[in-house]
Amino acid sequence: MKTNAHWDTAIVNAIRDLTPTVRLFELTPASGVVAWTPGSHIDVAVTIEGAPDTRSYSLVGEPDPRVYRIAVKRAEPSRGGSAWMWHLAAGDEVRIASPSNHFELGHDSTEYLLIAGGIGITPLTSMAHALATRGTPLRLIYAARQQCELAFADDLRKLLGSRMQTFADDAGERIDFAAEFARLCSGAEAYVCGPLGMLEAAREAWAAAGRPAHRLRFETFGASGHFQTEPFWVKVPRHDVEIRVGAEETLLDALTRAGVPVLSDCQRGECGLCALDVREVHGRIDHRDVFFSTHERAAGRRVCACVSRVVGGGLVLDSAYRGDSPTL
Repeated sequence: MKTNAHWDTAIVNAIRDLTPTVRLFELTPASGVVAWTPGSHIDVAVTIEGAPDTRSYSLVGEPDPRVYRIAVKRAEPSRGGSAWMWHLAAGDEVRIASPSNHFELGHDSTEYLLIAGGIGITPLTSMAHALATRGTPLRLIYAARQQCELAFADDLRKLLGSRMQTFADDAGERIDFAAEFARLCSGAEAYVCGPLGMLEAAREAWAAAGRPAHRLRFETFGASGHFQTEPFWVKVPRHDVEIRVGAEETLLDALTRAGVPVLSDCQRGECGLCALDVREVHGRIDHRDVFFSTHERAAGRRVCACVSRVVGGGLVLDSAYRGDSPTL
């Protein structure tokens, strides 16, 4: 559990299924709702296989002085967080941290494009409401694997009308990022939240269009990759450690459990603080971060421990953390 945040008790006020795999939770905090900005999230204390852990969930919709609203997708396979949340019932008590924001909505652009994939719609719902209230030019592009999984689509269509367009894989629909970016004015910003493949496609198209990198902002939920999640092994000779990383835990979790110190922050593959040097690769690295460039991921010389994994073998790593000890 994160210790640098203010934690509070909250009651599950109401639960509603939005799609077959997405469930909305209304949480009433004992100390009252803290003001938050579009793109914010809260951490929820969960229990995974008897051990305490946390999961981050974006706050959805317009800020409400009475409750926080979050939406949780039932993941298959799951690391355990979504399954724990889905077992909650109205009236249950949970522990939550105060809202924080690593995906702030800017205020100085002339046009905004919001792009969501699947459950990545959650932080963009509050952005859409804020921009619509401002009267700022915006469009929302929302994709999902199935039409029935387009959570919030009805409400957002009422808010945005023709400014929202949906895409569904089962209808044979695909986003043309190059065409969408070509429609934007020169000073526009794009905000993307979705699976890794979507983020990579958006970044490549944005760069190919010659648009400034800082005008493309993104957030990942850090759970998707190019390969099926499986266990793998890791050796850290500097610490004389060899460990197994289970399918239900992250490399960062396993290293921490083994006493290997690793600096970390976002735990979503965005900040790069937990990046470790790779000495040997046995198998293939499944880079699930958005910190490294395509070239850096292809080189495979470093790996973000918080989200990335290995398929078909393991890694020999060198700890990037040196600290004050000469033995590290």
